[in-house]
Amino acid sequence: MKKSIMLVIGILLLCAFRFDDSPLKGVWEYRGGIINGKLDAAPTAYKLQRDYDNEHYKARVIEEGEKTVVYEKGDYQLKEDTCFETQTYCMQESKLLNKTIKYNYTISNDTLKLLSILPNGNKVEDYWVKVK
Repeated sequence: MKKSIMLVIGILLLCAFRFDDSPLKGVWEYRGGIINGKLDAAPTAYKLQRDYDNEHYKARVIEEGEKTVVYEKGDYQLKEDTCFETQTYCMQESKLLNKTIKYNYTISNDTLKLLSILPNGNKVEDYWVKVK
């Protein structure tokens, strides 16, 4: 009887935890985008990467022969096809610090597409490819 009760309690405890990871979890590399209808090519002299866990992200610049620099960090939440990002750190002055930006997102194969209209009115469409 005690074993049965312990088994039921154990199952209930396991059911209380979510084991599904965010679809953004991993490392994504910027591959270009569109800003206000104009093509924004990915840089060739360095790489821009974003590393997402289940709740946070950090963005970094990777340049060969240089130390990797984290230029931005933040928190995010996903609700259906919408990603709400809040920048909590930026190495440069930022008007987006501690403001939540709403992005519509889609993931197709290994490509993440983020679409938004930023507070300054710029319409952005960014493409990121999963590298890890």
